[in-house]
Amino acid sequence: MCSAILSASAFSPCSEARAHDHPCSIQLSGGTMSLTALARNAKAALLAAALLLPASAQAQVDPVVPDDPITEDIAVEEAAPAAPDVTPAEDGVHALTKADVDAWLDGFMPYALNENQVVGAVVMVVKDGEILTGRGFGYADLETRKPVDPATTMFRPGSISKLFTWTAVMQLVEKGEIDLDEDVNAYLDFKIPDAFGAPITVRHLMTHTAGFEEAIKNLIFEDPEKLMSLEDYVKSSIPARIFPPGQTPAYSNYATALAGYIVQRVSGESFDDYIDNHIFTPLGMEHSTFRMPLPEKYEGLMSGGYNDAADGEAQKFELIPAGPAGSLSSSGEDMSRFMIAHLNDGGPLLKPETARRMHETIDQHTPPLNAMALGFYQQNRGDLRSVGHGGDTTLFHSDLSLFLDKGVGLFVSFNSSGTGGGMVLLREKLAENFAERYFEEARIPFEPRLDTAKEHGAMVAGLYESSRTPASGFAALMRILGQTTISVDEEGDLVMPLGATQLRWREVEPFIWRNTQMGMRMAAVMDDDGKVDHITFEPVSPFMQYLPTPWHRSSSILMPLLSVALGALVLTLILWPANAIVRWRYKTPFALSGKEALAYRAVRVGIILVFVQLFLWFLIFQTLNSDLTALTAELDGQLRMAQLAQVFLYAALGASVWNLAMVWSGARSWFAKLWSVVLPLAFMVLIWFCAVGGLLSFDLNY
Repeated sequence: MCSAILSASAFSPCSEARAHDHPCSIQLSGGTMSLTALARNAKAALLAAALLLPASAQAQVDPVVPDDPITEDIAVEEAAPAAPDVTPAEDGVHALTKADVDAWLDGFMPYALNENQVVGAVVMVVKDGEILTGRGFGYADLETRKPVDPATTMFRPGSISKLFTWTAVMQLVEKGEIDLDEDVNAYLDFKIPDAFGAPITVRHLMTHTAGFEEAIKNLIFEDPEKLMSLEDYVKSSIPARIFPPGQTPAYSNYATALAGYIVQRVSGESFDDYIDNHIFTPLGMEHSTFRMPLPEKYEGLMSGGYNDAADGEAQKFELIPAGPAGSLSSSGEDMSRFMIAHLNDGGPLLKPETARRMHETIDQHTPPLNAMALGFYQQNRGDLRSVGHGGDTTLFHSDLSLFLDKGVGLFVSFNSSGTGGGMVLLREKLAENFAERYFEEARIPFEPRLDTAKEHGAMVAGLYESSRTPASGFAALMRILGQTTISVDEEGDLVMPLGATQLRWREVEPFIWRNTQMGMRMAAVMDDDGKVDHITFEPVSPFMQYLPTPWHRSSSILMPLLSVALGALVLTLILWPANAIVRWRYKTPFALSGKEALAYRAVRVGIILVFVQLFLWFLIFQTLNSDLTALTAELDGQLRMAQLAQVFLYAALGASVWNLAMVWSGARSWFAKLWSVVLPLAFMVLIWFCAVGGLLSFDLNY
């Protein structure tokens, strides 16, 4: 849930910063910040605020994972009894047995938890309709040293919740009560505004192609008394439509919440009741709920959610009004029952043809990369077919994979954000290692670099912005601060920064690259003019694209200009009293009088007022630093004050133009004339930045 995945993105997101109270927040305190640091931390906070991120949609650094099984003793459950034989076959593929999986997990998990400072985790493997193994590692409660019990300990699977929502939708499709290609407004008691001359359909919701901007307001609460209902959320938080429906994948929690509300409207049951009655009860999922606050009967079973093991303090239960998108609490064994149902052609939840429709209807926008199915997304590895979903809250990080042709499912959930921000890649590595250990089809042979690598790399290199992005209100600042640079090294490999590390990609087919560290693919789709239409890469390719950044939003243009503009304004303010002190020291009279003097002083007062406006925005980000749950209507007053203060910026620009006229009409020095030109240019750059970043918007939705 906490994806954006970026990526991540996009708004996974839990990205590049950690505050003392919250795993993903703006760290602006502690002295004067450079513009670069301010941008970095604002970026991290806005990414973090986009809770409910899908798998690997956040900017992350490399996790610490073992290459080979080890025996280091960490505070975890007792290891499974020693396997009598875990020797791989001649081709290196191991037999998928409980003994072998347990032995492998005993090598992988304790080390990974210890090195990444994770308090606890659960891993479930199902095969041929049964639970092959269920393992708890570490603690559900660090203070009491309560171990993780895969049967009863409840985790927060984040956006994996969406699979339950999509299953509910398909149940109603099966009954003829929902048409996937019907305008969603046909099922609502309010209206999604028209745009692009085409309606949003239920299919668009399921494939994340509705075209909504990233919506971050009202995504998380801590106070149960302030928690919005699902109905209030979907009616009050309608995001802007920024892409034509069906055209551009852009992951949307709001879209899933809207689908959940449609389930509620069509079925006549509340969403929570519907899931209880039509999914949990038929599957015997007795330790699962979407309800918030957490029902009292589950309080003793819920795992704590932690920043990391060193911090050691369980955080508050996250309340998510977009419940269908990510509010599930569930035990490992219950998640196994859900996996088994889908591996069993949907039984008893769906007819076989409906389940296959969910798993096999592919909405491909960037072949041959993994794409969206109906709610699930492809997680194919090599020639191994797999669908699934990942999920993140700010604290829990989970992944679910169904190896459809093998009758095998894998679920993992960690109850901590850990250190270094590598939890998303850690769970990806777990799934990758599992697939390669047990299925030969998942092994990717070495692919040589193409001779066209340098040529094609040069065509793709540039600055990109995620399709999963806020475009309204102050959160639109992410479109500037969240851009990704792709460069080419001397060998022709693409290089993409990701957190504190870099991902490298080797071209193995024309305009298709393979990641040299983890085997993921990247692809570029070129237009008829030979320019990039979009790029994307696995695992975010099903639900997100990276689009070339237009020049007017380019951070490579805006940020240097902004630095120079702010520098000019600060220097002007510094020189104002400095010159006055010099005149006082040498008893020199002020050389200006009348309108010239008034214009001179007006522009400097204008600069002060502009910095007042910027300070109001600073206070807003400072609020988010300590409490990301402030992204609600309670922030509206502060936002409105900062928005109204934009009049200072326009007034300062007007004063600087007046000052320009006064300077050039008099007998002033060449430096005075030059500086009189610099000041209005500086204000225009600031207006440009604020306009593109949404700081001049009067929109209270974001």
